[in-house]
Amino acid sequence: MASRLADLIRRARRLAGERDRLIELLAEEWAHTLQGQGLSQRDLEEFWAGLTEDAVRRAGRAAGVKWPPQAWRLEAQEVIARVRKKVEARLNAR
Repeated sequence: MASRLADLIRRARRLAGERDRLIELLAEEWAHTLQGQGLSQRDLEEFWAGLTEDAVRRAGRAAGVKWPPQAWRLEAQEVIARVRKKVEARLNAR
């Protein structure tokens, strides 16, 4: 039992690290893409809302999904919020 728990903890840490790396890459790409587009704050709000809804929809249709829809929605909202924070920080720094 302890061995299984240790394996699960290692796996969770590995997956969290991979998610963090992907969030960094996404934020970098989105900041580069959005820079100089002349988008208003309202445009950006709509962009992030649409991106979140798209992520929720795609995740919910993925094969083998075992999480309830609310769990997918929360995860997608958290990830998009983290990407958004990083993108906006990069855009404001330029």
